[in-house]
Amino acid sequence: MATYLVTGTNRGIGLEFVKQLLARGETVLATCRDIDKAEALTALQQDNDKLELFELDVSDPESRNNFPKRLAGKAIDVFINNAGVYGPRGASFGNVEPQEWAEVLLINSIAPVLLTQLLIDNFRQGRGKKLVYISSKMGSIDDNQGGGQYIYRSSKAALNAVVKSLAVDLADAGFSAAVLHPGWVQTDMGGPNALIDAKTSVEGMLAVIDELNMEKSGQFLNYDGSTIAW
Repeated sequence: MATYLVTGTNRGIGLEFVKQLLARGETVLATCRDIDKAEALTALQQDNDKLELFELDVSDPESRNNFPKRLAGKAIDVFINNAGVYGPRGASFGNVEPQEWAEVLLINSIAPVLLTQLLIDNFRQGRGKKLVYISSKMGSIDDNQGGGQYIYRSSKAALNAVVKSLAVDLADAGFSAAVLHPGWVQTDMGGPNALIDAKTSVEGMLAVIDELNMEKSGQFLNYDGSTIAW
């Protein structure tokens, strides 16, 4: 059994990660912005002593910087950076605002790297040394045939670029790192018309994470394990 750190777990894909990992008997350190409002998450904790909950706002410097102290040197085998936002839906050409763009870039692209830097000692102590970042096929430049959505697309493309660098920079320390596309999932972000449910998405992604190794490090992978073009 391993210890997983999962961010953004109050609902949707993050909550499903927690459910499935606990069902496997893993230890889960789960974060959300406001534990008092995360009723489904806290209900899971009542039934399982392998779940620890932490409040973390990845957009807030103080919250990020204090988080490692609260982990108290825990060894973490697998990091799943799931926290993210879509941003304004109407971010088409002519409607892009700089402050909105900056906020989404901070949460989706910058905070994941800052958290990795802050928690690297915890990850070094772990046996798995797997760093996983939930991205989106909308961050693929090759796949962009529809245009628009400048803010979300660019934030995920930036995440892809920085995780590729992490895979290179941390390889000598034995870390494998990858970005995963969860599919078009029926969540608050994905909407009701999405193609798959969270259970199917997370089952697939966990299978990909289980098989992640140095050979597959630095790749952009779909939830079914196939490779996505950058």
